[in-house]
Amino acid sequence: MTTDNTMGEVIRLPVPPADAVPDAVPAFPPPPPVVPSPPTEPGPDGVAEGDDPLEGRVLVDGPDTRHRPDVRARRMEAERAQRRPIIAPWLRDRDEARATVRWAVGYAGHVTGYHAARIPLYSMRLALRSPRGLYRVVSGTARWTFDLDGRPLRTHAVDRKNTDDYLKLMAERNDRVRARLLVTGAGIASTGLGAAAVTAAGGVTQTAVMAALVFLLGWIGTPGDKRILDTAVVSTKAPKLTSEIVVRALAALGIAEINKAVGKGGVGITFPAPITRDGPGWRAEVDLPYGVTATDIMERRDRLASGLRRPLGCVWPEPAHDQHAGRLVLWVGDQDMNQVKPPAWPLAKTGAAADLFKAIPFGTDQRGRVVTLTLMYANMLIGAMPGAGKTFAIKPALLAAGLDPLAQCRVFELKGTGDLDFAEKYAHHYGSGPDDATIGDCLASLKEVHTDLEKRAKTLARLPKDVRPENKVTPQLSAKKSLGLFPLVFVVDECQELFSHPDYGKEAGELATAIIKRGRALGVILLLATQRPDKTSLPTGISANVGLRFCLRVMGQMENDMILGTSMYQNGIRATTFTKQDRGIGYLGGESDVPQIVRGFYIDGPAADRIADRARAARKHAGTLTGYAAGEDASPADDGVNLLDDLTAVFAPGEDKQHSQTLVDRLAELRPATYGAWADLDPTGKARQLANALKPYGISTPQVWGQDETGRGRNLKGVHREHVVNALANLRRGTE
Repeated sequence: MTTDNTMGEVIRLPVPPADAVPDAVPAFPPPPPVVPSPPTEPGPDGVAEGDDPLEGRVLVDGPDTRHRPDVRARRMEAERAQRRPIIAPWLRDRDEARATVRWAVGYAGHVTGYHAARIPLYSMRLALRSPRGLYRVVSGTARWTFDLDGRPLRTHAVDRKNTDDYLKLMAERNDRVRARLLVTGAGIASTGLGAAAVTAAGGVTQTAVMAALVFLLGWIGTPGDKRILDTAVVSTKAPKLTSEIVVRALAALGIAEINKAVGKGGVGITFPAPITRDGPGWRAEVDLPYGVTATDIMERRDRLASGLRRPLGCVWPEPAHDQHAGRLVLWVGDQDMNQVKPPAWPLAKTGAAADLFKAIPFGTDQRGRVVTLTLMYANMLIGAMPGAGKTFAIKPALLAAGLDPLAQCRVFELKGTGDLDFAEKYAHHYGSGPDDATIGDCLASLKEVHTDLEKRAKTLARLPKDVRPENKVTPQLSAKKSLGLFPLVFVVDECQELFSHPDYGKEAGELATAIIKRGRALGVILLLATQRPDKTSLPTGISANVGLRFCLRVMGQMENDMILGTSMYQNGIRATTFTKQDRGIGYLGGESDVPQIVRGFYIDGPAADRIADRARAARKHAGTLTGYAAGEDASPADDGVNLLDDLTAVFAPGEDKQHSQTLVDRLAELRPATYGAWADLDPTGKARQLANALKPYGISTPQVWGQDETGRGRNLKGVHREHVVNALANLRRGTE
């Protein structure tokens, strides 16, 4: 048997650092296959040419300098790092700090009052338990004094007939009992002296001592499974969010790469920052496995909520827009967002005023913080499917415009349900209904605004450079009535009725697009709302140029991107994830760098009417009540002339209703001096003028069917003869 003692050549392979990532790419490529080469002559240093083991290889990784004192590298790393705030965010936010203190005071007051009202019950409970407490004190003292706890041990020594152990235990027991008898005797003597002192004292002292003694004995006599105090507040605290819970929920989503990461041999899921409290909830940042994006998690929001065992309205995953696509920001609230009691709109307070040049409160985010909206120099588009809260989302902006006495409001609610009828009290133009006449009025008002743009531009251009340094309307310029540069807010609810109209739609779309593009710097604000965001109902020129966007629940990607902007769906901003219960909740884009989830303030009908009354009063005081709203106070006819008598006279025999424009023509024929100027208006102007004149009498001008001047049957604004007769009778009864 022969032994080959020749040793092979030892090849040193590169070893990664100890703290390297397990699945990191190797620092060197795998060694190439060994190919025999012809022998070479050794060089001057004894090493044959071509024998360098690194020859032909490229070092792609630099040396590891993470543990070296490289000041520049540390500075750059610190600049990229996220510094946690020194002072808690809720302490730095005045509103949130005030709300926290208010809650703490209210909570303490409730608990104090609850227990104070039950003091008699607690006293009776302690009194009934005090005999049990006295028994426990006496029996416990006796067991301690006579060392009864050691009896089982001494009995065991007797049973085993272990005389030595028994004698030792008895000797130790006798020593203990002698010492403890002295202590117990001293205690009994002290108790007796104390009782004598209390007996000699007054009735107040005796009562206080007896109450304290009953309290102490009752507390000692309370069973372990019972309480003395009742529960003042039933806790519904949500469970703490932990990394284990988050990983478990992510693993339940059925994503293959996550299953690999959390499975046996996987690299796991990492958290780049601690899970912390963030408002009324928990915030977690998660680095998802390679190939998994935050949008993949957002698409499975309902399954994620199931994995977290939380209501759907509590779970809000979103991408970290300033990080890589695999960084997920997960906020889990303590309470369902749609179940949280909505706070009151801050401007609903008596005396509160608005300034459209400043931010106005629009809603709250998931954490309950107020989200503001800056309307000036911007236009706004609100979109949603029916019943998602679109009309309520209009109210904060529209009412804020009303509370700014310098702003002129033109409001057209093309659904016809009167959801925005509070604006009648201060609007320069107002219309309600999907009929041709109202849509025609809306188009005519758009034409006026478009024409006014030219006037505003010329006025602004004539001003000195130092007065218009930014070439746009400023608060100082808008305050000068002579310039006519007041803020102008044009609101169209259900704008799809306008833009899809067969006769007016194309022109309206062109006018609205032009106003959006040019009106921003001239103080003109267009606010559009639609429940049908498609290419036919919403011109692309409008959807592409609007600065502020609020998208509530929609059904598909196209509607989502029509409102929020192109590629928003692909970027994870998906209003399709909202459910039927998320009414009033949507994505607000354009106000901040990234769209944010916002719940608009809820302002019901009575509250909107009260705010509108304040807006009307402020405009009267400032002298800016014009147009439709001012017609409520204007005298409808000359002295000695009664409009109701004249209307009764111009109705044809047997005619129970008639179009407003036809009645105006007849009135002009009856009294040219009084109504002649009305007849010079266009058909929509005639209808609007008659409606304004009839409002003080409580007469509306609904849609009526009849023949126009050409003899064609049409559904236009009109007047019922019965309404005029009844109003005239009421007027005469009031003057008798």
